Amino acid sequence: ESARGIGTSVITVYIPPKNQISQTVAMLNNEFGTAANIKSHTNKISVQGAITAALGRLKLINRVPTNGLMLFSGTVLTEDGKEKKLTLDLEPIKPVSRSLYLCDNKFHTEELHRMLESDEKFGFIIVDGSGAMFATVCGSVKEKLGSFTVELPKKHGRGGQSKNRFARIRMERRHNYLRKVAENATQYFITNDRPNVLGLVLAGSAEFKEGLFQSDLFDPRLKAVVLKIVDIAHPGDVGLNQAIDMSADSLSGVKLVQEKKLLQKFFDEIAQDTQMFSFGLADTMKCLEAGAIETLMIFEDLDCERYVVKKPDGTGEQVHFMTHAEAAKSNIDRKSV
Repeated sequence: ESARGIGTSVITVYIPPKNQISQTVAMLNNEFGTAANIKSHTNKISVQGAITAALGRLKLINRVPTNGLMLFSGTVLTEDGKEKKLTLDLEPIKPVSRSLYLCDNKFHTEELHRMLESDEKFGFIIVDGSGAMFATVCGSVKEKLGSFTVELPKKHGRGGQSKNRFARIRMERRHNYLRKVAENATQYFITNDRPNVLGLVLAGSAEFKEGLFQSDLFDPRLKAVVLKIVDIAHPGDVGLNQAIDMSADSLSGVKLVQEKKLLQKFFDEIAQDTQMFSFGLADTMKCLEAGAIETLMIFEDLDCERYVVKKPDGTGEQVHFMTHAEAAKSNIDRKSV
């Protein structure tokens, strides 16, 4: 973290668990070509050297580890002022939540700090008449553990003398379904004879969630850590997001909930027209440069760069924020900016 490069001579690469090594290699090869446009010869050689070292390290790795991969590469200065080439790869203690490539004068370790901030992991069981899903939320990372679907017989008034038999078959199918849900819950949320989550939320659109909680089939160790039972309108991933929102009071320590509260505060400021808000890149940057911002929210995939345009004699400086495509339309040459 304390290592510093000469100019922008070091790169930081984050690879999430589901990404492929080949995707990162292709991205780095593209960045190698882009680095040829750097005006400073020293910086250009340093960046291309860092990318080459990173590509060499990736050749030794067959697949992305379970928690993803972090790669730090570049030329840094030692305590006695000498240059040292450094390439470090590591698998973090928690899953990497996003892809990242940054070229800077320092290594970016914010993701590692985030992983050390919160160990609070919460489990979610989404169960209704169509199937069940099991997931965890830790900080701002959601992880789907597993799911399955089911077709249960519906209630009906037909059957005559067989009516009781149909009802019994229906109850048996529902009982077997709850048994399977309970067994999967034990498999996903019990490790070394104890729950591996801080709390558990049961969610669904029918009475199955209450039935599961009250059933003797449900592991007593998991029943003891159930924080809340919530009604949701949708199954699957949409239902999971809804369950997170509805159990926010019980999950107040989860960063994902904190982010949602932050967004809600922003929308409240807009609704009340307090004039204590700003949006849009140009206006927000003006407020930032004036030191008038208390909370700043940034879109991770913002495809925009800051261009400082000057006349040939070095006067008349103008600042523009635009994408590569917009810059090309405006005849702004990245080599000369």
